Amino acid sequence: MYGVRINQFIMRKKSMILALLVTAWLGLGTACGGDGSYQVDSPDSNLQVTIQPQEDGLLTYSFFANGKELIKESALGFKLEAEEIIPTTGWKVSNVSKRQVRDEWKPLWGKRAVVKDHFNELIIDLSNSTGKLPQMQLIVRSYDDGMAIRYHVPEGKGETVNVEDELTAYNFAGNYTAWYYNKENHNIGPERLSETDTIRLPIMILQAGDSHFMAVHEADLRTGEPLLLESKEGEINFSVASKPRTLEPGYTSAWRVVMYGEKPGDLVDSHLIELLNPDPDPQYDFATWVKPGMAVWDWRIDGAIWEGFKYTMSYPSWVRMVDFAAESGFKYLVLDANWYGPEFESDSDPTKGDKANDVQRIIAYGKEKGVGIWLYLNDVGGRKYPIEETLKQYGEWGAAGVKYGFMKGTQEEKNLRTQMITELCAKNHLLVNYHDGPVHPYGQARTWPNAITREYCQAQLDAHKVFYPKTFVTSVFVNMVAGPIDMNNGMFDLRQGHTTRVDESQPVPSTVVAEAARTLITYSGVTIMPDIPEFYRKYPPLLKFLSAQKQPWKESRTLAGEIGEYIVMMRETDEAYLVGVATNESGRTVEVPLHFLPNGDFQVDIVEDADDAHYLTNRECLKTSQKQVNNQSPLSVRLAPGGGACLIFKK
Repeated sequence: MYGVRINQFIMRKKSMILALLVTAWLGLGTACGGDGSYQVDSPDSNLQVTIQPQEDGLLTYSFFANGKELIKESALGFKLEAEEIIPTTGWKVSNVSKRQVRDEWKPLWGKRAVVKDHFNELIIDLSNSTGKLPQMQLIVRSYDDGMAIRYHVPEGKGETVNVEDELTAYNFAGNYTAWYYNKENHNIGPERLSETDTIRLPIMILQAGDSHFMAVHEADLRTGEPLLLESKEGEINFSVASKPRTLEPGYTSAWRVVMYGEKPGDLVDSHLIELLNPDPDPQYDFATWVKPGMAVWDWRIDGAIWEGFKYTMSYPSWVRMVDFAAESGFKYLVLDANWYGPEFESDSDPTKGDKANDVQRIIAYGKEKGVGIWLYLNDVGGRKYPIEETLKQYGEWGAAGVKYGFMKGTQEEKNLRTQMITELCAKNHLLVNYHDGPVHPYGQARTWPNAITREYCQAQLDAHKVFYPKTFVTSVFVNMVAGPIDMNNGMFDLRQGHTTRVDESQPVPSTVVAEAARTLITYSGVTIMPDIPEFYRKYPPLLKFLSAQKQPWKESRTLAGEIGEYIVMMRETDEAYLVGVATNESGRTVEVPLHFLPNGDFQVDIVEDADDAHYLTNRECLKTSQKQVNNQSPLSVRLAPGGGACLIFKK
């Protein structure tokens, strides 16, 4: 019986749990069952969240999709420190309300120009005349692509109480297959839920059958520890292993989110995490200066030699990179570490240094060419010198953005510091990209559109390890569901053996066509490409594909794919429909559905791997073709092992 499992759960936690009892009739997507339960339907009625009071007073929730129960009755609430337990018998329902929203969101940049914001919401107001916290709310939302639950303590009377545990749980209805974010490494998974005996980092992706996929994550994290998930070997239920330190009047938890799709690509295409965050503050006037786009980068060019010119992280090389960006229609050049001195040395002043004058010169030169310049800032310099003055100086110089690296502290501390730096960047009209173990994305890009990407992945060319094709086609179905990621794909120098770069001599097992396709597939507000101009110019059809990626996207759609196997991504611009295809270490022929095209005939430019291409032995070879197509039949493309394909459908 589930009641037995709940009691065992409570005994393990050794506490009483804040309990809720709801006995009102609701409409607009919510209904009251004869057993006192409440159902919150998605607008399309395909998803349901059921709130169920138990006999012992515990409130649980369940989640259904297309009539199938995917999450069984699972606990809600908080365990307080022993001397400050909130008794379950002290609470009563003071009000129950509902809300129906049928709106739309038009992001400055994102996967599409217009995002449907439709949901049904249930709000349960609770009161407790004897406790230190006299009020609390449980808020439940149901969308067409998932559900979300959060806790809120209204402003007013009450004391601060210390929290020992959050008890929100996920009692899955089956021994599903799961994948997880794994820092700067290949993802964990696929593994069965029963095989997990540890804490896992979100985002968590689950396959619950051929047509049921879920993602467990959080949104709008304001305070407290970022989400952690915990399970024990042999069990298929997970619980939240992170918590807020305290509950007090005005406290609002993060949304506990379960995304849903019938295909893994449905999760990739969703904007649910961003929708659960508040709108931006109009005082920052983001629309006038936040511009997504392509960027070149000086980190991996360091040491490359072309016809007697040696690239370094210095002004002459920066000029060549800016000129190339301008002629190719790319918006940015990113200057990486050590421009103001050794990045980990406390005496390296991030507003001065040997190259500060050259940096100001290249910013001015970039403005002449229409290319913005990003500046690297290490956390050492960010803390040793007043961060407010540093970012103000970068803004006055006219820099376009900041790449912030190696932030120290607990995840809770890093989240607060990330929020602070993001706001300071906004005040100084600076985009920002967090690297080196950043706080996971939780929809910040809606509130702070300048938070344009972060290294929430194993970056392809910014770590001292080999990046394999299987990692790409796993990460885009896992990490990328949480938000925009900086994977710095697009290396075109794939000669056999080690590359010529000073910082990194690891091989790049890929094909040149796959490298171009990955730049489109990866969702990011700024796509940072690592190679020198000459290697991009060496392949005109692929450079054309890169230059055609003119954000913001009008529409994005994952056309096909399987986690860890392959992916087909379409992104639409004002001028064209672009499609990128990538596979793992297995070669394959892929049917590209063309139902995204309007009626009529279209010419498509196709770049594929050469017939004898291979990610280990023959990387820099391709073939091109043109065809007339329409939306009635799919288009077949052949992918080499570790390879890809790039398609441009002209409007």
